[in-house]
Amino acid sequence: MAQEVMSKIRKGHIHKLLSMGKRVDGRGPEDYRPISIETGFIESAQGSARIKVGNTDVVVGVKLDVGTPFSDTPDKGVLTTNAELIPLASPNFEPGPPDQSAIELARVIDRGIRESEMIDLEKLCIKHGEEVWISFVDIYVLDYDGNLFDACFLGAIAALRNTIVPAEEKGKGENYPMPLRRFPIQTTAVKIENSILFDPALDEEKVAEARLTVTTDENGDIRAMQKGLDGALTLDEIKSIINTSLRLSKDLRNLIG
Repeated sequence: MAQEVMSKIRKGHIHKLLSMGKRVDGRGPEDYRPISIETGFIESAQGSARIKVGNTDVVVGVKLDVGTPFSDTPDKGVLTTNAELIPLASPNFEPGPPDQSAIELARVIDRGIRESEMIDLEKLCIKHGEEVWISFVDIYVLDYDGNLFDACFLGAIAALRNTIVPAEEKGKGENYPMPLRRFPIQTTAVKIENSILFDPALDEEKVAEARLTVTTDENGDIRAMQKGLDGALTLDEIKSIINTSLRLSKDLRNLIG
């Protein structure tokens, strides 16, 4: 009962502020919270990054190993993305196998990387039909204060750009940087009543009616989109989110470097 009362009070407070054109933390509707990125965070990984978006804290590690390709792509390496919502990050995260939220998070990150063709998977082929590099992108959420989609995607992109293929230690020639050919960026917006807010904090996520995550590349092409929550978005709202995403992605891309 106490939680329900607090939820109603929080929702009413957020709606009141939005009616005056304000957000709880004072940001504008398109403003992101402070973002910090540290690459090379995990020494044992081939690539890694730790990213903080406000109080949301995520670590991403990339490991590569030699394996067999899929039968329908004998000349391409393999990408596998996993996300783990560590219980210490939120009272709502529980130990055990990945739940639906973790599965959705991993799929959205994977789709953005895969559909943007960020990695040149053909250059991860060692021997046609027999040996390829398998790239494991593992995401760990350390602290959850909203907008995991963008934090995890930025972390994954930064980690991949930091990755070195460990060919020498596997007896496959000389080491080389992860072969990348695109630079995708993902942004997430939520709808609360008549307001569209980017980089939603946790309190805003809890009262949001709809969510849209957009992935675009450096050429301004839309590579992936994911609609979330039960509410609806109008066509004009979707167009506005896409246009804003294209604009914001330029600054986010410069931040990663």
